[in-house]
Amino acid sequence: MSEENTKSGNGFYLITIFILLAALAYITYMWSGKRAELNTCSNENLVLKSDMDGMNKMMAGYVGNISNDLKTDFKNMLDSYDKLIEKDQSKADSLNVQKDKIQNLLNQLNTNKNLTASQLFQLRKENETLRNIMKGYVKQIDALNTLNIELTSKLDETSTQLNTTTTERDEFKKEVEEKTTQLKKGAQLNAYSFHSSALQSKWNSTIKETEKAKNTVQIMSSFTVSQNPLASAGKKSVYLQITSPDGRILQARSNNTVDTDQGNVAYSDKKEIDYQNQAIDVSIYYDFKAEKAIKGNYKIKVICDGIVIGTDSITLK
Repeated sequence: MSEENTKSGNGFYLITIFILLAALAYITYMWSGKRAELNTCSNENLVLKSDMDGMNKMMAGYVGNISNDLKTDFKNMLDSYDKLIEKDQSKADSLNVQKDKIQNLLNQLNTNKNLTASQLFQLRKENETLRNIMKGYVKQIDALNTLNIELTSKLDETSTQLNTTTTERDEFKKEVEEKTTQLKKGAQLNAYSFHSSALQSKWNSTIKETEKAKNTVQIMSSFTVSQNPLASAGKKSVYLQITSPDGRILQARSNNTVDTDQGNVAYSDKKEIDYQNQAIDVSIYYDFKAEKAIKGNYKIKVICDGIVIGTDSITLK
């Protein structure tokens, strides 16, 4: 190896050793600074511990009162949460979570009789936090209750309006029904001037009235249908209903029935008339045919527009 290379290598080692010594000096300097800071922190901690011990000794006479106050506060909050749950069952789960937290803190107070002032101070901070949470729930539930009251009030008001409307509707309906009834009564026809009799057939094919049941072949009822400008004009069916002494309704045909305000009833025979709001004379005949008339009283009714408009009777011997 040449002399020049040897000098170059020695120079490199010298530079490296210098850098390492500089780094070691820097690390030593930094370590000394950190150790000084650590010593300072340790001293400060000792001072703080001493101050805390002094504060705990100074507060020793008040710890019991603070503990009792916190217990009272926690119990009051538990009661408040119970009332909130009664008001709003929908929030029972979240409210019970807060109750559990309060109960745990209350258990700490009850089981640990030697809490320091700093521990009580921490419990008081948690007490304030839980109290603020409770106030938030109180506002929410009160707002919901106020809304429910308003909704209930509106519902009651709507119900009252509905009842009023229903009452007015029922009264109007009743009034309409009464007027309709009055109109129907006003438009009702009447049958009057009755002449009802039994008829017998003579040998010369003539017909004459009789009072004997054995001779009777027909019952005839003549009457006048009243004038009424309120009644509906046009074609009308006038029905004759004859009830025999044994309570049967005589029928020319077995299917002779008509709807009335008393339901569907049987009738004896009928006649079609052209009613033009003027009085009109009507005669309706019932033919016994093969049936024999019996002795007694026969009740006669005349039906038109679904109501009985007149009655009469005859008695056969």
